[in-house]
Amino acid sequence: MLWDLKSGEQKPPSHLELKLHGEAIRSNNSKRIWVPGPLIIGAGPSGLAIAACLKEKGVPSLILEKENCIASSWRMRTYERLKLHLPKHFCELPLMPFPPDFPVYPTKQQFISYLDSYIKHFSIRPLFRMEVRKAEYDNNIDFWRINAGDDWEFISRWLIVATGENAEAMVPKITGMSEFKGRLLHTSCYKKGDDFRRERVLVVGCGNSGMEVCLDLCNNHAEASMVVRDKLHILPREVLGVSTFRLSVLLLRWLPVRVADFLLLLCARLILGDAEKHGLKRPKIGPLELKNSTGKTPVLDIGALSKIKSGHIKVVPGINRFLDKGVEFVDGRQEEFDTIILATGYRSNVTSWLKEEEFFCKKNGFPRTPFPNSWRGKNGLYATGFTRRGLLGASMDAHRIAEDIACQWNSKTASANGALDKKS
Repeated sequence: MLWDLKSGEQKPPSHLELKLHGEAIRSNNSKRIWVPGPLIIGAGPSGLAIAACLKEKGVPSLILEKENCIASSWRMRTYERLKLHLPKHFCELPLMPFPPDFPVYPTKQQFISYLDSYIKHFSIRPLFRMEVRKAEYDNNIDFWRINAGDDWEFISRWLIVATGENAEAMVPKITGMSEFKGRLLHTSCYKKGDDFRRERVLVVGCGNSGMEVCLDLCNNHAEASMVVRDKLHILPREVLGVSTFRLSVLLLRWLPVRVADFLLLLCARLILGDAEKHGLKRPKIGPLELKNSTGKTPVLDIGALSKIKSGHIKVVPGINRFLDKGVEFVDGRQEEFDTIILATGYRSNVTSWLKEEEFFCKKNGFPRTPFPNSWRGKNGLYATGFTRRGLLGASMDAHRIAEDIACQWNSKTASANGALDKKS
């Protein structure tokens, strides 16, 4: 069935050819695609999750992906030793669990194989190499216009932004960076520690990625130093065999956030000891309260802290400036390094191509409305994967969005069929 873009009524497809797996139509005289269902931007886990939920409700959709594969961030921008930080049942996508033989914390390769199986199971077929350059709502036709790829234009009633929180690497501007003569890379380009064997490596950043890269370097006989500028919470990944994340969820069901934080920090102190005497200062507010207020995730320790305590990973202060053979720290000390790795995180790039100012914040590229109401904007605009709650948050978004669009889809279908019955 084809929908008239303005009225929503059905049109005969006499001057149009069906294309793109029967989920879109192309004009004979232009590179314009009319998408009868929702258009999803991004073929990462968030985009795949919403496509599966829509299909389960009988709503067709089309995914545009700028790279040549699904889950490009997982395939191309993650290091080999990466594992899921949370137990697998908190990370599975809607309607399909992980294989039972997968470990509690699946590896990067296992997770990618799960996603490959996911798109086969739901017959999801994205359009690859379709980088979105502009998306704007057209009030004249009440549809979204999306410019992508090689001068293609897609037109859709619903636009779902699934590019997520980590669309592009964040590289800080530090004085003298161009003067450094050694290797300088972001963690998005880091693959494995044995590429840096016997080297002096400085890791800039102390989040989960920074800690894990330092551990990987240390385990492969590199001399690892880690820049710690900010205060941070370090928690054990598990407490008495229970994942810290699951424990947090259970505590929050019955206790106020501050009480739950107190108990988590008590467990951390008993299991990990006092991290502050090793240069890792803790914020004044607890990890859960900090997560809720700023989105900053606590570090789940998998072994880096013991390396810090033993001196195998050295904690250093912030960088004042780069030198040709190393850096000068804010305390005036200078040190030479062969390689500097920027574990400085990622950011959303939505506002660079989405011409909309009410739903997404221009400053950080996140929905202005906080979770759990961050999934729906105006004029058929939706967002998934921006909850700061990982894959679990993306799955929650997918269910809500699919339900909301399915109601509209079924209503329009019923109206159109009723109009046809009257005419006949």
